[in-house]
Amino acid sequence: MAQICTETGCLNMEETILISYLNDFIFCPVSIYFHKLYGNLDRTLYQDSYQKEGTNAHKAIDSNTYSTSKNFLQGIEVYSEKYNIIGKIDIFDVKKGILTERKNKISNVYDGFVFQLYAQYYALMEMGFDVKKIRLYSMMDNKIYDVKLPTKDKEMKAEFEKLLDDMRNFDVQGFKQPNIEKCKKCIYEPSCDRSLIC
Repeated sequence: MAQICTETGCLNMEETILISYLNDFIFCPVSIYFHKLYGNLDRTLYQDSYQKEGTNAHKAIDSNTYSTSKNFLQGIEVYSEKYNIIGKIDIFDVKKGILTERKNKISNVYDGFVFQLYAQYYALMEMGFDVKKIRLYSMMDNKIYDVKLPTKDKEMKAEFEKLLDDMRNFDVQGFKQPNIEKCKKCIYEPSCDRSLIC
């Protein structure tokens, strides 16, 4: 059974995976442990400005104030039985079949962003919705980034499935973060025993 453990506890990675953890795992697998550890604390105690901006970007979704139209599903929880992943979508236009994941500012379309959309896509499809298009929306500069459906990009779909497999088989004991830049950008770095920053 794959677990992420530190001195204060363990996280079983064979449990249902949260969609938000896909991007986090790519950034640094150990960050998921800290998400769980800090889960019930006030986020303002440990988030930096980048994370606070990201949280603010989802306020309209979380409060269901993005749109009053019944054509839009916003902030609903979704689950894929096939992949055993769960999370929330940002916006799904039921009439047009467009799934949108909003980010505060997109400077790069990272694989983790795409995989979050894939997870939401599969969950919505299993729930009986017809998802025709998936995209990312950068709020700060009002840009839309269309993403190929996983059925149209076999290479990325294979990477998505590999990521889920890697998460379920992850062994923290042998993990060493190879990228000091990730440590420099990590809000959990001061608490992490794997940090490359001395």
